[in-house]
Amino acid sequence: MVAVEDVTTPLRLVIVDDDPLVRTGLGLILGGQSDLTVVGEASNGQEGLLAVHELKPDIVLMDIRMPIMDGLVATEALAKRPGAPKIIVLTTFDTDDLVLRALQGGASGFLLKDTPPAKMVEAIRAVAEGDPILSPSVTAQLIAAATRGMGNDRRAAALADLEALTEREREVAVAIGQGKSNAEISAELYMSVATVKAYVTRLFDKLAVDNRVQVAMRVHDAGLLD
Repeated sequence: MVAVEDVTTPLRLVIVDDDPLVRTGLGLILGGQSDLTVVGEASNGQEGLLAVHELKPDIVLMDIRMPIMDGLVATEALAKRPGAPKIIVLTTFDTDDLVLRALQGGASGFLLKDTPPAKMVEAIRAVAEGDPILSPSVTAQLIAAATRGMGNDRRAAALADLEALTEREREVAVAIGQGKSNAEISAELYMSVATVKAYVTRLFDKLAVDNRVQVAMRVHDAGLLD
């Protein structure tokens, strides 16, 4: 019997960060994985746009605070392109008040720069599979920052949106608001991961949002996470 060789194409990554030490460190961490390959680097958003155009990566790791063009502007520009790569925001969070805007601009998730290497690799693989990574603790802080001073009108609007959902859709929405991954929701609600993904897509449609953080914000606004 002839062995069948694994010909899975590695995920192509571009790292955009103005700190050469960060780029080198990420390159060493990610380059050692058989299913990941770093095809390019850039030191600012403008260089990042050019690198993505030339190299056609699957995923971009994008810093926020950079000279010439910051990661927020670059993320918004990339997300508008046909066939755009998935974008993971790199952040220290405690100083990056632009993370939420980056996610709203089209990023698929975010990673703290001090994320352990194994977790970082897992997160990249998950995002590639369409399961954005949202740390529960950081998601909660993002929501809190975005909803300070929230008025009654906003709460009423969120409640009306969630009332239009089925009971099962609300359960999935609340789980997303708690920062749970598709796999965790699957185990908790006794449904397949594929079914969870279908519910998530339906929620994006019904709530007119683009990512899981926005779903979480709607659930928070409605008071379902109190």
